[in-house]
Amino acid sequence: MENLTKTQVWLAQTRANFLLLAVFLVAIGLAYTALYGQGTGFNYFHALLILVGTVSAHVSVNLFNEYSDYRTRIDFSTRQTPFSGGSKMMVGGRTSSRSVRLASLFSLLLAAAIGVYFSIVSHWSVAMISLLGAFAIVYYTPLLSRLLLGELFAGLTLGSLVVIGTFIAMNARPGQPFTGIVPPEVWLMAIPPGILTALLLLLNEFPDTEADKAGGRRHLVIQFGRRTAAWIYATGMLCAFGIILALPLLGLSSPWIFLALIPLPLAIKASITAIRYGSEMERLVPAMGMNVVVVLATDLLIAVAVFIQLF
Repeated sequence: MENLTKTQVWLAQTRANFLLLAVFLVAIGLAYTALYGQGTGFNYFHALLILVGTVSAHVSVNLFNEYSDYRTRIDFSTRQTPFSGGSKMMVGGRTSSRSVRLASLFSLLLAAAIGVYFSIVSHWSVAMISLLGAFAIVYYTPLLSRLLLGELFAGLTLGSLVVIGTFIAMNARPGQPFTGIVPPEVWLMAIPPGILTALLLLLNEFPDTEADKAGGRRHLVIQFGRRTAAWIYATGMLCAFGIILALPLLGLSSPWIFLALIPLPLAIKASITAIRYGSEMERLVPAMGMNVVVVLATDLLIAVAVFIQLF
């Protein structure tokens, strides 16, 4: 194995290349905070805390997943790609299961502490979102991914609810009625990022299907097979971009949101590739790369489109 520094090992172990997802999701919530909270001030310290908490939660779920896949020996059977198959750091003896377990718990506690803080200073609903997120982090691998619920909870807790939770934490006040805190546009625009997060996970499951099945998992690819799962993926892309297209046309969002349609051609190409070559891993890997770009670029462009409206 190549020589890696301790920092490089832990960056790989935490799957740091995927953490931009959490950053861009928070950015969407912060953008809407700036848009709808003009005149009330923007708390930069709170924004930083939310970012730290969300990234910590993302690190935690990645580490719990790595720990579980090592303990169940799934990672010993997967074929590693840049987007799936685990980091192989524990398999290669670069980190111990104990250290990964401790790191996962520490990052979870940090995220939970920040969630408690905002439950006190902002709104009780942040506690509900935080509890659901913690449940998904701890039970994603041992429970949710075995009950055909992995993609759904990933889309909720590392997608739509990050946008909603960020907006609530930044804007709500203790004792404020829950109804009316979140504008309809924010509720609706939080849906595409959730779908895209679920699709990010879905396509990355294709190469690991046999190993996951042997390890007791039950996700959409295992349940329906690669071809049907590819059509589910393509349909999900259609729904995500359909919502982005529809909201401005219906007068529910600014036309600037059309900027988030820029990755659509790449999404179409990834969908066609998944449908045609879902069982040919060599030809599917480029589509997995396209998928990552589509998810991150779309989330970022939604945030940019909202920020532009401030000027």
